[in-house]
This record gives sequence, C-alpha cells and structure tokens, in this order.
Amino acid sequence: MRQIFISVSIVITLLFISLAYFFSPYWLTAFVLFGPLMLMGFKDMLQKKQSIKRNFPLIGRMRYVLEMIRPEIYQYFIESDTDGTPISRNDRAVIYQRAKKQIDTTPFGTQLNVYTEGYEWMTHSLQPIDFTKMTDHHPRVLVGDGRCSQPYLLSVLNVSAMSFGSLSQNAIEALNGGAKIGGFAHNTGEGGISPHHLKQGGDLIWQIGTGYFGARNEDGNFSDEAFSKNARQPSVKMIEIKLSQGAKPGHGGILPAVKNTPEVAAIRLVKAGTTVFSPPSHSAFSTPVELIKFIEKLRELSGGKPVGFKICMGIKSEFLAICKAMHELNSYTDFITIDGAEGGTGAAPPEFSNFVGMPLLDALAFADNALRGFGIRGKIKLIASGKVFTGFHIVRAIALGADACNSARAMMMALGCIQALRCNKNNCPTGVATQDPHLVKGLVVDDKKVRVANYHKNTVESFVELIGAAGIDSPSKIRRSHIYRRIFMNSVKSYEEIFPTVPNGSFLTEESIPQDYKAHLQQSCAEKFDAVA
Repeated sequence: MRQIFISVSIVITLLFISLAYFFSPYWLTAFVLFGPLMLMGFKDMLQKKQSIKRNFPLIGRMRYVLEMIRPEIYQYFIESDTDGTPISRNDRAVIYQRAKKQIDTTPFGTQLNVYTEGYEWMTHSLQPIDFTKMTDHHPRVLVGDGRCSQPYLLSVLNVSAMSFGSLSQNAIEALNGGAKIGGFAHNTGEGGISPHHLKQGGDLIWQIGTGYFGARNEDGNFSDEAFSKNARQPSVKMIEIKLSQGAKPGHGGILPAVKNTPEVAAIRLVKAGTTVFSPPSHSAFSTPVELIKFIEKLRELSGGKPVGFKICMGIKSEFLAICKAMHELNSYTDFITIDGAEGGTGAAPPEFSNFVGMPLLDALAFADNALRGFGIRGKIKLIASGKVFTGFHIVRAIALGADACNSARAMMMALGCIQALRCNKNNCPTGVATQDPHLVKGLVVDDKKVRVANYHKNTVESFVELIGAAGIDSPSKIRRSHIYRRIFMNSVKSYEEIFPTVPNGSFLTEESIPQDYKAHLQQSCAEKFDAVA
C-alpha cells in the first residue's frame, strides 16, 4: 500500500503539472485539495507509532477515526461483549490503554452483566494493603531451585510461545526488547532461536517441539550437540519441551508455506516455500519414564538450566502417569506449563482449535491437584497459559495453582495487533504476523518494545493492587476460596467448591484417593502413555 500511495502521488503530481503546462495554470489549484492529502500520507508513512497508518497511508486513518468514537460504539454493542471474538472489547481496551500508558479507568461502574452465568469476581478485605506500601511490585518465582546450577527468577507474567516465522522479525525483536526492559521472559515458540530473539538481549525460554528446530540433525532427529550449543547461550534461561499446545493439541505445529521464507527455513533446517508440519509426537522419548530421563539429560546438556514441559491437558491418566514416573524415579521436571485449549495464536484446523483439549481452568486445577496428590507439588512450578490478559486473570490462575503466567494475545495486541485474523495468510496489516517485508516495516521495534514493557508493568502492578485489596501481601497466599463464580442466576460458588483441593499425598495410599481420581490413577502407568480415557 505504501508503494501504491507513492506511485499514485507521483502520477497525480505529474498529471496536474502537465495539464497546467499544456492547457491552463489554473490546474495547479488542484494541489489545494490534493497537496494536503499527499502531505498527510507521507507523514503517515514516516511516523513510527501507528503501524496501520504507516502501512496504509491516509486509508489507515479511518481506523483511528473510529477509535475516537469508541465509547459510543462500545455502548451500542455492550450486550454482546462475549460475542465469540478472541478478546472481549473490555479486555482489548485495557490492553491498548496500558501499552500506550493511557488512563485505564472507566466511568459508570462495571461494564459487565454481573448476573450472567459465568461472571467471576474476587473477594476483598476490610483491611486492604496499600499498594504503595507493598514491598514487591514485581513478584517473581524461583524455578529450578535445588536441582539446577543456574536457577531462574521468573516474572509472574511473561511472553507466551510464538515462533519466528509465525511472527515477523520486528515483532520478535519488539517482544524480546520489551522483555529486556521489563525484566520478564520471552518464550521462543517451537520455531527455534533466531538472530531476532538475541538482538535485544532479553531473557529467553527456549521451546523444543516435536520438530526439534535448532536442536536436530539433518534427519530431523534430536541432536545432543545442536541442543547444547543453543541451550548454553547466555540469553537462554529455561528450556521447555512442548508435548502439546492449546491451539491444536495432538496435531503438531503448522507453518504455512507462504510464511516459510529462506531465512525461516535456514533457522529450522527445512526447505523454503513449503508448509512445515511438526510431527504430532516426540521421537526422543515414548514413555513417561523416558520423558523424565530426557529432562535430566537436557538439564545436564544445558549446563544446569531449568527444564520443563508444556502440555494441553488431554487424557488424565497420561498426566498422572508422568507424575507417577517422577515419584518413582525421585526425579522431577523443574516446571510445567499448562496450556488451555482456548489458548493459541497460530494457524490451526478449526476442529482442533474448538473441540480438542481441556480448558485452562479445569486443566490447571487438575494439574495442581495431581502434583499435590503425589506429594510433589512443592518441587515443581506451574505456569498458566491461555487468554491471560489482566491482573484478575493472573489472580484467578494463581488461585487454581499457578506460580506464574504466560500471555500471547495480549502481548501481540501490545505490539499493535488489531485482531484482523489474518495470522495464517501472511497479510497481517500491522506487520505482527507476517513475513511480507513491506508490511513488517510498519512495526517499529523501538516504539513497540516500550509498549510491550508498559503493558507488562501496568498489568503486574494491577495484579499486585488486586491482591493487596484482598489483604494479601504475597501471591503464594492466594487460595481458591478467594475467587467466586456465578453458576446460575441464584447459585454462586467459590473455586474451592468448584475445584476442590485434594489433600497432600492423598494418591499414595489406596484408601485416601479421592473418588474422582481413582479410575484415572488405575489406568496410569509410569512405563507407558496409556491411551485409555
């Protein structure tokens, strides 16, 4: 669009100059109308804060005109706030305002229907803690303590897994630059570590998927040497093995051919211009015991960095089998990332995206209970991933057992994503999810990395203010009883009632196993992933 605007401007200028020269100088008065428009267009192209205007001079201004009258549009559509869009209007407004450091307060009370089924809230105290007097405005959790020679202090909110290839190089650099400014971690996604992940110097969580990109040999199998070379880079702070993901659990990753450029292909060691399908399962291990031993191996090859795995919960007995393997071997993963089925920002078949996998809240409560049941909860950190946008979402996740959270969509929106839903078509108008160099130019790293850091800082501070309002001075004191949910019009329950916490060590003796877990435990085996639901 930038090239079209420049071409049209040149043609119009030459046309009116020619008409004035050959016919009448009055044709030059046309520049009274077209001159300011062309100047506005060139100004749009040169400014660095608004990707849409930068990529679509003049035309892109229509978007910001509509944004100016957003309150009126918002009120018109207020009754359809949960209309199926990836992020509700209320959450979108919060993300944009925090990224741009705008006022994020709202008038006229809550903008949600508090009597609708599914409405949630947290309790507050009559002895709240003043935010300004709270000592820790950026809570962190130590991952790998006791097992790793290089444990990592992980922020309570981090960038979730999004690969280079899926996202543009400028988007990756801006996310990593934001992580550097704000002191949080940036998950690479399964596409491997690119130079764009390293340029800004932010902390990385290197994700290893079934394709072993960046850790494989020419045959596509796992390579100890390739892994160790990347894992020992100073920017890599943790390693995450992706077992499954919320967008398409049980399917494997997809990189559309149109986004598989020569640069992306070189990083992944695949053929450029082809659709890249990661295998649905791993070849480096095939049983729960082998998974835990593989984690031990990676911890050693990385030089003592925390190693964990990411999973979208499926068959419950399989996760319990992993817990059995850890208990029997007395060897533990350093962290587990729970990816909700509602999560995922990449390309996915609609059936997998909509109907496969366990939603985050159910999965998080189950994982926390499973670890408690085996008496190993204190040895492993849980990270929640799946539509985490606000401070309340962090409180809710921690109430169900998380130690920290990852966010993908909110971070994309902090970059300037407008949910055009063209992530898989290579024509993202904001330059976030595209490899088209003309569109990528619209995303200016130096501006957007600050917005990512702003969003993180303001959201974490909101989280701290919320727990302070509940009279809590540490995230570790958040309990399921702090969150309530409307089940029906006349029925309200706490999360403790909806997702009861199991007693510590209750899975270790037959008589103490809660009834809801008995069948799944009987089907689980540390020596195999049992396919019985």
